[in-house]
Amino acid sequence: MNDKLTGLRRLMKSHGLQAYLIPSADPHQSEYVPEFWKRRQFVTGFTGSGGDAVVTLDQAGLWADSRYFLQAERELEGSGFSLFKVGQPGVPSWQEWVVGNLSGEEALGVDPRVITYKSYEQLEKELSRRGIILKPIDQNLVDEIWSDRPAPPSGPLILHDEKYAGESVRRKLKRLRLKLAEEAADAHVLTQLDAIAWLFNIRGSDVEYNPVVIAYAIITREKAALFLDPKKISAEIKNSLEKDVEIFAYDDFQAHLNELAAGKKRVWLDETSVSQWVAGQLAESGHLILKQSPVTLFKAIKNEAEIAGFKAAHVRDGVAMVKFLSWLESEVPRGGVTEAGAAQKLEEIRSQQHLFRGLSFKTISAYAGHAALPHYSTSPETDVLLRPEGVYLIDSGSQYLDATTDITRTVALGPATEEQQDRLTRVLKGLISLSKTSFPRGTAGKQLDTLARLALWEVGLNFGHGTGHGVGAFLNVHEGPQAISYYRCIGVPLEPDMVTSIEPGYYKDNEYGLRLENMVLVVKDEARSTDAFAFYTFETLTLCPIDLNLVKKEMLTPEETRWLNGYHQKVREALTPFLEPEEAAWLEKATRPL
Repeated sequence: MNDKLTGLRRLMKSHGLQAYLIPSADPHQSEYVPEFWKRRQFVTGFTGSGGDAVVTLDQAGLWADSRYFLQAERELEGSGFSLFKVGQPGVPSWQEWVVGNLSGEEALGVDPRVITYKSYEQLEKELSRRGIILKPIDQNLVDEIWSDRPAPPSGPLILHDEKYAGESVRRKLKRLRLKLAEEAADAHVLTQLDAIAWLFNIRGSDVEYNPVVIAYAIITREKAALFLDPKKISAEIKNSLEKDVEIFAYDDFQAHLNELAAGKKRVWLDETSVSQWVAGQLAESGHLILKQSPVTLFKAIKNEAEIAGFKAAHVRDGVAMVKFLSWLESEVPRGGVTEAGAAQKLEEIRSQQHLFRGLSFKTISAYAGHAALPHYSTSPETDVLLRPEGVYLIDSGSQYLDATTDITRTVALGPATEEQQDRLTRVLKGLISLSKTSFPRGTAGKQLDTLARLALWEVGLNFGHGTGHGVGAFLNVHEGPQAISYYRCIGVPLEPDMVTSIEPGYYKDNEYGLRLENMVLVVKDEARSTDAFAFYTFETLTLCPIDLNLVKKEMLTPEETRWLNGYHQKVREALTPFLEPEEAAWLEKATRPL
């Protein structure tokens, strides 16, 4: 019997609970969670970044998506948890499972800090129809049984230099206060770590891959308060911040929320990310404004300095990728290169680039059938040798002081099959089609998503993930509000100076996976814009060759061939000055005109 489950069930009984929800989320709804908040991982043993667990008095389940099926099956063995494969036929959602396993007047407990206000409201309605009670438990039950829980991260806070940020804290706060005035709001509460980092021009190392600091913030018409561990701030940085910001301890946040509530203030909360706990503290105010934080859009639209940083960083990142790909081509035939070894080599090369500050996510280094899992994560148990045959996919990115990068390339390690060439060429056609499209102002990403899929649809194929996500400026590699996706796009139009990825793919179960990913900048299409209609298009930022050994020229239109040749010429001209002679010769061949 799992001792953790035994301890958890004892606590559940003491709180009158018949079930307890353990999501992957932290109090800030972070995509990546610090070790001391990885409660679901602690209880289940499953180390994937996504997934939710539910424990009842006699059962326990983990819900994970297709990224993690193999990993979850392996890691859950002997844990007492059953795996529920999200999206598979006949597999209930955890909400459906709870409804099926609890009866009227029984209760599901949850820590209100780790569930959004919106999700809590929806869940409460769903459960109440069956007479099931949703019960907030302020003390997280997992914490009570976690005797060797890691300490909170204690890395120092750093100031993000204005030459990279492009805008002062004072000016950002002024813009935000203008939005507060428009909404007649007295205060805005921020809980998302990347929004707080952007607003106050601060960065840190509290969350793996994301250069953020664990913090809350409250901005009123007159003041701005930042709540974090004061030990992370040097005296010099504190003096600099306090010109515009009052600094408080992280645990002081609740008292300040209560003050807002007692004062009946009109408080603006971000409806997509604010926790049930924060909303509950402010319930007495009776004046909550629930809509997207204005900081989300401010952050998404890059300024001149940030755009310059993206362009400069992509030259350095492109140099690193060429060094890696040329190394890969020569080393794989010699033997000894594994998925994990290749990922480590790329990180080593990147770390030598100017302004490098770490990876922007865990590298997806996937060979053969592993690449058929779009979000495969290599481990000692799954790591395999790369052989001079089949195809290899690498999806990786860096954090630089001036930008964040994210790129995917698929390369043939030996002769490619006709089918692999056909499929990769269709993926490439999707990348080209979306990259060179022009669209009118007001167009959202979901309206463009089809362009990346059409060449696959023509032969009855598709890919299941989204086509593009926003990217932060030395911040989170995944950010909104924009998305090129049929399911993640919330309708926010693409605007000039937004940065997004374009990443179509194709995956054949247990055999191979193909994906190409470039980052692009939304720009005005001067040629098509008129007084009546403004049109936008994309400028490609990523600089790295596409493997021509996987491309069937006869499947490309003349216009697509011109695009590919032009892109490769741009890559060659931008990167060659920074390469060693052997690497430059490799790039010359890799970018030869079709």
